[in-house]
This record gives sequence, structure tokens and C-alpha cells, in this order.
Amino acid sequence: VLMDPSVSDAGLGSGPGMESVTGSSHHHHHHHPTTASPVPPGSDPLSAPSPKLEIALPVQTAQESDPIPDEDSVVFSQLTYLGCASVNAPRSEVEALRMMSILRGQCQVPLDVTLSVPGVSEGTVRLLDPNNSTEIANYPIYKILFCVRGHDGTPESDCFAFTESHYNAEIFRIHVFRCQIREAVSRILYSFATAFRRSAKKTVLSSQQTAPLTPDSDLFTFTVSLEIREDDGKGTFSAVAKDKDKQSFKLRAGLDKKIVIYVQQTSNKELAIERCFGLLLSPGKNVKNSDMHLLDLESMGKSSDGKSYIITGSWNPNTPQFQAVNEETPKDKFMYMTTAVDLVITEVEEPVRFLLETRVRVCSPNDRLFWPFGNTSAFYFFYGSGDVSKECAEKILETWGDLLSKWHMNLSVRPRQLPALVRSGIPEALRGEVWQLLAGCHNNDHQVEEYRTLITKESPQDSAITRDINRTFPAHDYFKDTGGDGQDSLYKICKAYSVYDEEIGYCQGQSFLAAVLLLHMPEEQAFSVLVKIMFHYGLRDLFKQNFEDLHCKFFQLERLMQEYIPDLYTHFLNVGLEAHMYASQWFLTLFTAKFPLYMVFHIIDLLLCEGISVIFNVALALLKTSKDDLIQADFEGALKFFRVPVPKRYRSEENAKKLMELACSMKISQKKLKKFEKEYHTMREQQEQQEAPIERYERENRRLQEANMRLEQENDDLAHELVSSKIALRKDLDNAEEKADALNKELLLTKQKLVDSEDEKRRLEEESAQLKEMCRRELDKSESEIKKNGSIIGEYKQVCSQMEILSSLQSLVYVNVFYRQISFKQSNWWFLTLLGVKTHTNKRQV
Repeated sequence: VLMDPSVSDAGLGSGPGMESVTGSSHHHHHHHPTTASPVPPGSDPLSAPSPKLEIALPVQTAQESDPIPDEDSVVFSQLTYLGCASVNAPRSEVEALRMMSILRGQCQVPLDVTLSVPGVSEGTVRLLDPNNSTEIANYPIYKILFCVRGHDGTPESDCFAFTESHYNAEIFRIHVFRCQIREAVSRILYSFATAFRRSAKKTVLSSQQTAPLTPDSDLFTFTVSLEIREDDGKGTFSAVAKDKDKQSFKLRAGLDKKIVIYVQQTSNKELAIERCFGLLLSPGKNVKNSDMHLLDLESMGKSSDGKSYIITGSWNPNTPQFQAVNEETPKDKFMYMTTAVDLVITEVEEPVRFLLETRVRVCSPNDRLFWPFGNTSAFYFFYGSGDVSKECAEKILETWGDLLSKWHMNLSVRPRQLPALVRSGIPEALRGEVWQLLAGCHNNDHQVEEYRTLITKESPQDSAITRDINRTFPAHDYFKDTGGDGQDSLYKICKAYSVYDEEIGYCQGQSFLAAVLLLHMPEEQAFSVLVKIMFHYGLRDLFKQNFEDLHCKFFQLERLMQEYIPDLYTHFLNVGLEAHMYASQWFLTLFTAKFPLYMVFHIIDLLLCEGISVIFNVALALLKTSKDDLIQADFEGALKFFRVPVPKRYRSEENAKKLMELACSMKISQKKLKKFEKEYHTMREQQEQQEAPIERYERENRRLQEANMRLEQENDDLAHELVSSKIALRKDLDNAEEKADALNKELLLTKQKLVDSEDEKRRLEEESAQLKEMCRRELDKSESEIKKNGSIIGEYKQVCSQMEILSSLQSLVYVNVFYRQISFKQSNWWFLTLLGVKTHTNKRQV
């Protein structure tokens, strides 16, 4: 996407000879719907459609015989003009691409044209008849507001368009063209970029102003450094490790990345870098221009001291064109990756491209060897770790007890022996009370009530606060649970401050300081101390006026290094390492972010007692104790050393105590700091005086445009969030309606089942009544039969008993008869026996 520099500084294009480079806007615009009606150039927007023919010839430079009055123009032959249409958002890429698609689809009548693009901003873009070079239409460069090309992979990839202000800027129109050879599109946009930025007056140098050239007068040396950052899963991007032995980056597959380029001039007179209009990347080395792929630019600009130019772009390796550098490489093997940056440099007519070929190794996303300093858990140790004992010698507690007793008698005057005791460290059991006294929060009932009101209000930075809360001291038991008491209190403090301080609001890193305070006192008192540190100790000043005071602190730190550690200062100067690259977090978070808690608490002790200048003491002590390691490191090695080994060294409480003793022993007078501050402001005034008004206005314009872009991005984010919320609500409503319909249907079915059940119940009740009646009748019948059977049984028993009696009588009769027979027989026997005896006797007698 290209914009007229007079309107926007976000110009993108392709370098000399670049092919197939896709431009994509890194900001969005709201636009209104428009109606498209393709028309021939120079006619009313309501006329007939334009051509459909896709023909383009190679680009050729205008010669003297061409009837084109502009000098140094570039002619593009046999293009197809697709027509023009009115637009309401002339600088919206989305609108331009939409109109490009519409005009390309509706184009029916072919119209071949030749396009002449001037080489300077004072020239005119002309549409020519390819047959006789007759001018069809012309568009002055100052009226062209915006240029864009179709995205790769879309039907419009061979198209480009530009918008112009028509009729005194009251109407805006877009003109769309098509090329058969897609590579020509990049060259056309490059020609527009050249016309946008180059003035004819600047390119003509008087011979009187031209100094005699020495053999090296046209040799300019630049140092270009590459840094790759990866998403660490916590909402931030951390620099990737680099294998020192093999000099290759170690990347993790599938993670979003950022490319950061540092450009610094090291010889000859300084050439100002106006802008970067392309950051490109490709797998492999010695790659062709057509294989380079454009990355989305996120930011560009000078460093705080103006010594280097920094370009940052986002890189999504999951896209198909980067598949080669997103697949795991075999062990002990590597591959090459090429990065290019295209810059516009003053006094250099053509854009300058720097190429960097780098070796990379791609590891698994969960590779534990990714971090070069051993176990990855050590990296997270510093965030809220380190046991702090509440035990203290009885003598020390007695000393502090006596001091606090005297202090409470007159809270407006600090005891004389207080600074000496604080330098030794406040006992952990007393820190909460002493910190409040040092900050002057002993009588803060009004602010406590105000805090309770503030936490009920909405914060515009709620999402940023919520994001930071989850990564604040994740190793600490009080804060590690999502939605726990610690995170809830921390959220309320940060939210209350963002509402309380409308000018600064919540700034990244405040959550660490608030967490440190919350570990020693209730949230109401912690909020009061946080407000004191921000306002009375000057911490909020570091965030004001585009971090101007913070840059002053960096200058003071470098001047202190020049006095106290001159050899390390010289080494940093040689490798191009500046204070803002390693010390910004020290000042903005007061060392609370990465260092163990026992060291952090001691630093806060000193800060509340002696002021924010103690940060210089601690910073110099850190640099002094790490000097031997830092002097041996190069630019990248030094940055990596600051990230992990420095905090890791103070996991040992003994090392931390030695560091704090060294920091307390360093005498840095306020007078010296004031002197350095004056030097900084004098330097800034001189820079502003030496700076041409137009450059100052351009710089201010860029700053305002960047602020505007940020606001637009925030607006787009909020609009997207609103639309997403509406879509989600609509979806929830649709789901609720569907669920209600389903429930209604289920209710109707249930009601029908209830009616059927009641009918069934009545039927069953009737059947039950019938069954009961039948059972009653059968029961009565059974009872009557039982009675009848009972009487029959009685009669039968009576008959049986009579029969038994008769049987017994009969038996007796039989017995009696039998007895009589036996008796008769017996009597007869006796008679016969006696008769026989008598006979026998008579015979004997005879």
C-alpha cells in the first residue's frame, strides 16, 4: 500500500527490481458503502463499463522522442484500464480492494492504455493512447492520495489502483488497472513510491555546493543487526536463543514471531533514514527477488539517542510460503533464511536494500533445550520467587522498635538513624508498617474511601490489566491461581489506579510493583503507597511526554557508566548497545519484574527512603559486578546476558546482599545527576535547533500519525470487539430462541402426554372399579360357597362320626360273636375232653 507522504508516512513498496511483492496495510480504516460504476478515464463516473482485455508489455523508460513533458518518467505499456468509481474512504485499503474486485468483475469493453509515472513529486501521472501516445487523462502527483495492489492468491493479484482527489477534494475517485505479468505491478508501485518521496529541488545540486570528492567520500558504512523474537505464551515476544558455536538461531515451530532490524551508520557523514518501505523474508540464501515475501511492518523509527534506526515487523511462519522454516530440522543440521529491509535514505536517489543471510535450526515448540541457560524452569524462577524470612535478630527488632516508638511521636520528622537502618534492610515483619510511614500514608482515610469508589468504576484499560495480571509473579503462591484472592486484589488495585490517573492510566509493569506492595499490606493501603510512588517519587513522570524523562534517565546512566565503569561504557559504545535496550525495565518496574523477592524488597526499602535515584545505584552495581562477562560479549550476547544470567546470579541471597552493599556504598550525588540532566536537555535543544523545521514537522507528523494509527487500531479493535459481541449476542439469542422453540415443542408434547395420561388414568380407574366390583361379587360368592362347604363338611363329619360309632358297634358285635364262638368251642372241647376221660375211665374199670 502506498500513500502520499503529505498525508501519511506509512508508505510501502518494492525495491529496485523486486518482483511479486504484495503490499498489505498494517492499519485499518472505517469506510462507508459506495456504488461502483466503471467508466473510462476523464469521463463521468456514470458512463459505460471499461475493458476486460488482459494484456501488458515490458516496462520501458521514456525517451526524448516521447511526447511526455515530465523528465525522468517511467512508461508502462499495454496496460488494461478497468475504469474508475467514486469512493468515500480514499485511503482505505479495504475499500480500494473491494472496488478493485468490483471493477475487475464488471469490466467488459477492453481499453488499452500506456501509463507514464514521473520520477519526482512535482510531476504528473499520465494515461496515454498506446497507438499514437496521445494523452487521455492526467493526474498530478499531489492529488494522488493512495496506491494499492491486489493481494497474492486472489484474482486481483495482477491489478493495482490509485485514488485521487477530484473537483477540489470534494470527490474522491479510484482508478483501477490490470497487468498480464504480475511482476510489473511491483515495479509500478515502486515508481509511485519514488514519485511520492522525491523532490526535484532536492535532486539538483549546485556545482558550487559540491565539495571535492575524495576516494572514500562516497563510501558509507552501516552495521545491520537482526533479532528474532517469539511468542512466549504470556502475551509478549522474547528474543530467541542463538547457538554460539554454530552461529545459528534456534527457532520453535508454529510460534508467531517478530523480526527486529537495527541499522546504524558507522562511517562518513550521517545520512538520515527517512523510512522503511519494505521488510521481506524468504527461506534459503541467494534467493531471487520473486521469492521474497513482504512482512507486516509494526513500527519504525530512531532509537532514543538517535544513533540507530529500528524496524519491527510481524512474521507468521504458519503460512505456506514459510513452510520450509517452520518444519523441525534434523539434529546437528541447519538451514538458511534471508531477511531484507528496503530503506529510503536522504541524498541517495535510489532506495537501499540490506540483505541478511542467517542460519537457523527449527526445534519442537516444547523443546526444553530451546533456552540456552539450562532448565527452562529457571527462567521463570525470578518472577515472584525467593523465600523471604520473617525471622530477625532480637537486637535488631529492639532497635527498630525504639525507632518506631520515637517516630510515631512525630510522624512529620524522620528519625536521624533511619537511613542507616534502611540500608541494612527493613525487617520483613515490619516492612508493611515502615513502607507506609516512609511514603507518608499514615493518614490516608480519605484515599481509602476514594479507592473503594474507584474499584466500582469501569476502566478503559481493563483488557490490558487482565492480561498482565496472569503473568505477574506466576511462581508465587498468592498470585499463581487464576481468579484467586491474590489476582483479584491485584486486579482491583491496577484498575483503581488506571481510573485515578487519567493522564497516564495503567502502564505495563505497574502490576509487579502493586504485587510487591500487596504482599505487605491490605489492598487499600497498597493502593495509597502506589499512588505516592507514582506521584511523589516521580515514577509516573517516566511515562509522560513520550517517555522524555525516561530517555533522560538513560542518558544519566550512560554518563555515570562513563565515570564509574569507563571500560564497559566504551565496550557498549563499540558494539552499539544502548541503555534503553537493557535498562528500561529497571526504571519502569523498579527491578520488581525479574529479580528474587528478597532483593526486590530491599530495593523498595531504599527507594521509599532515599528516592528514585537509588535505581542508578543498583543499576551501576549490577553493571559493575557483571562487567567481566559483559565485556567479553557481543551485542546479542550482552542482551541475552541481561535477560537471564543477571537475574539468575542473584538467586543466591548472599550474592544479592553483596550487590545491595555495593549499591549502598556508591555515592551518587544529586548535584551530579542534575548536571547530567542539564547536559541532556542542552543536547536535545541543540538537536532541535540543528534540525530543519521541515524535518521537525515531519518527525512530529510521523509521531502524530503513529498516535493516530494506534488510536485507529484501538478504535478498530473496539469496533471489532463490539461487532464480535453483537455477533456473539445474536448467536446466543438465536440459540436461546432455538432452545425456547425446542422447549415449547417439548412442552406441547408433555401436555399431550399429560392429557393422554389423564385419559389412561380415567380408563384405568374405571377398569379398577369394575375389577373391584367383580372381586367383591366373587368374594361374596366365595364366602357363600365357603359357608355351604362348611355346613357340608360339618354334616360329613357328623356322618363320619356316626359311621365310626356304627363301625365300632359292628366291631364289638363281631368280637362278641367271635368270643361266643370261642367260648362255645372251648366249652365243647371241655365237654368232649371230659367225656373222653370218663369213657376211658369206664373202660378201665370194666
